[in-house]
Order: sequence, then structure tokens, then C-alpha cells
Amino acid sequence: MLQGPAARRRTHAGRPSSGRRPRGLRLALAGVLASAALIGSAAPALAVPAPPANPSDSQISDARAQQDAAAAEVGRIAALVAGAEAELDRLTVQAEAAGATYLAAEEARLAAQAAADQAAAQLQAAADAVAAARGRIGDFARTSYINGSQLSTTHVLLDADGPAELVQRAAMLEFVGNTQVDVLDSLELARVDQANAESAARATRDAAAAAEAEAAAAKEAADQQAATQLAAYSEIAAQKAQYDQQLEAANIALLELQGARDAYQQWQQQKAAEEAAAAAAAERAAREAAAAAAAARAASQQGSSGGSGSSGGGTASGGGSGPYVMPSSGRISSCYGARWGTTHNGMDIAAPIGTPIYAAHSGVVKRAGTATGFGYAVYILGDDGAVTVYGHVNRYFVSVGERVSAGEHIAEVGNRGQSTGPHLHFEVHPNGAMYSGAVNPAQWLRNRGVGVSGC
Repeated sequence: MLQGPAARRRTHAGRPSSGRRPRGLRLALAGVLASAALIGSAAPALAVPAPPANPSDSQISDARAQQDAAAAEVGRIAALVAGAEAELDRLTVQAEAAGATYLAAEEARLAAQAAADQAAAQLQAAADAVAAARGRIGDFARTSYINGSQLSTTHVLLDADGPAELVQRAAMLEFVGNTQVDVLDSLELARVDQANAESAARATRDAAAAAEAEAAAAKEAADQQAATQLAAYSEIAAQKAQYDQQLEAANIALLELQGARDAYQQWQQQKAAEEAAAAAAAERAAREAAAAAAAARAASQQGSSGGSGSSGGGTASGGGSGPYVMPSSGRISSCYGARWGTTHNGMDIAAPIGTPIYAAHSGVVKRAGTATGFGYAVYILGDDGAVTVYGHVNRYFVSVGERVSAGEHIAEVGNRGQSTGPHLHFEVHPNGAMYSGAVNPAQWLRNRGVGVSGC
């Protein structure tokens, strides 16, 4: 018969259940349930969404190839556009120069016409002198014919009744002789003047006609070349716009594929992070469950001793004042000087359409309206004797004969005439000529205290 603790354990195990668990077993079961609860509460639920579409490497490679091809074509067309734009700029400058030459020829024609009018007046005066001389000769001839022998020198003197009449008739003979010579001299001079006047009139008319024809031909040729190049530039620019659209579409397609690939990779990273967090939580819960089970076992071993344990955790301005001001605001896109075999007579200030244009100095408006090559232009004769020119304007607010002050708003920037983009073409003619004698406007402004950067 067994004795001692072993016998007591066996006897205890073989005792029929009375429907009531011992205290130690209840504590162990409570620890296991608590551990299960900890595991369930510590493990986070997976929040990873369904995987997005993952483009293949070949799809991304094809999209990148299409993007590169479109970019290369855009680069090629851009080079053509730049070349066409440069050629258009050159022809535009030449057209402006031809227009200035035409205006100068027109000015010369007006001067020639004035000279011709003066020559015609001289011709008329000479003709009047000839007519007067002929009348005087006719009067003398009639007088000689009527008086006949009475005007003979011998008869006149011998027929005198006395000394007083003799002296009187001698004076009359001298007067008649001098008058005859004077009439003949006047006639000869009148004929010479008439010939000279006719020759001068022909020369001035011929010179004016030749200058005007030559200038008109040059202007027509320059305008035609500029128009042809403008058409070519517009065609190439349209092609560039088309390829820009293709490049944009290729960029969007590549970005969409790359974005999908990035989204898939992000999903993978999120999924891995969630799984790692779940694993860590499960491991922590397992450790806590193990600790709880150990505590339960310890409590079970203590029996009814009442021992218990616990655990816890824990981003060029215009206007102004003064006798001289900058004519407009914007970026200086082209300076004065020789270009492509001709001279760019002004300074170009690029600015949006509608940008104010100011009078650079005080003076009187000499011309406002249409101008060859400029579309619209304003010419101001300043009080200092210089003529300033404002070309390619969109609208002008002054009229011929109007007096303006320095800094007064006279027009707005436009894109009229031979122009590749909205800008103000500004010229200075210090000698007072309307269409010739241009100088560097930037230096002219600097010399008068106006700051100009560039040029």
C-alpha cells in the first residue's frame, strides 16, 4: 500500500469529480484564456488593400522609348523653329530697313516735287520775261515804223528848229538806242533762264521718279521675303505644337505606368510593413501569453496558499518723371546695330500686348498711324530736336500736332506689322530727320540719365 505524497496524489486523481474544479486548475485556465485574449487584441487586423495593377517592365520600357522618340522629334523641330525664327528676324529687320528707305525716298520725292514746283515757277517767270521783252521790242518796232525818217539820226538833228530842240532830240535818240539794247539783252537772258529752268525741272522729276521706283521695288521684295518666311515659320511652329502634344501624351503615358509601378511597390511596402507589424504583435502576444501561463502555473503550484502574480506593460521699368524716361517696361530682346548685312535701327523691348508705352521726351507728335513695316507707329519731334519712333504698337492715343510730355502714356505694346512677337521697336534720330540718322537708343537714354541694362 502506497504511502506518502505519491499515494495522496493518486488518491486525489482517482477521486470522482464533484463538478467543481480545484482552485489551481481554475487559475491555470484563466491564465490560458487571458493569454488568448492578449494574442487576439495585440495582433492588428491586416489593412492592406487589394494589390493594384503592376505594369510590366516591357510596358514601361516601350513607354519610355516612345517618350524619348517624341522628345527627340520635338528637339529636332525646335531647332528648325529656332532657325526659322532667326531667319524671320533677319528678314524682318531688312523689311524694316527697306520700309525706312522707302519713307526716305518718299521724303526725297516730296522735296523733288517742291523743287520741280519752284523750277516751274522760275520757268513761268522766264516765260513772262520773254513775253515782256517781245512786247517791248514790238513797241519799239512799231514806233520806228510809224515815225520812219523822223528817227533817223541825221534827219532828227538837222530838222531841229533850235539848240533846245536839237538837245532834246539827241537825248531821245540815246534813250531809244539804250532801250533797244536793253530789250535785246532781256530777251537773251530770258531765253537762257527758260532753258535752265526746263533742264532743272526735268532733272528733279527724273531723280524723284528713279528714287521712288527703286525704293518701292526694294520694299516690295523685302515684304515678300518676310511674308514667305513668316508662312514657313508658322508651318514649322504648327508642326512643333503637334509634336509637343505627342510628347505630352507620351509623358502622361509613361507617368501613368510609372505611377502604377510606384503604387504597386508602395503596396508591397505597406503589405510588408503590415505583416511585420502583425508578426511583431503576435510575437509580443506570445511572450505575454507565455508569461501569463507561467504565472498561472506558479499560482497552481501554490495551491491554496493564496499567492498570486500580476504583470503590466507600458517660394526693362518704363515711365517715371524727368525730362527723359524709359519708353516701356519689359525685357530688351534686341539691340541696335549691324545684323545680317543691314542695320537694326532701334531697340526692341519685349512685353505683353497692352503694356503702356510712354513718350521718352517732351515734344510734338509728327506722325501717328499706319507705317510701313511697323503696322502702327508714333513719331515725336522732341523739344531737343531729336525724333523718337515707337513701332509695332497695338493702339495709339495721340494725334498729329498734339503736344506730349515726357512720361505721358501715348500708346500700348502690340504685335502689328513685320513682328515675331509682342514688343516695342524704339528708335532715336537726334538730327531731327523722320526716317534717317538713327543712333543707339540705349546709349542715347543713358547719356540723359535713364538707366538701361543690356545693349
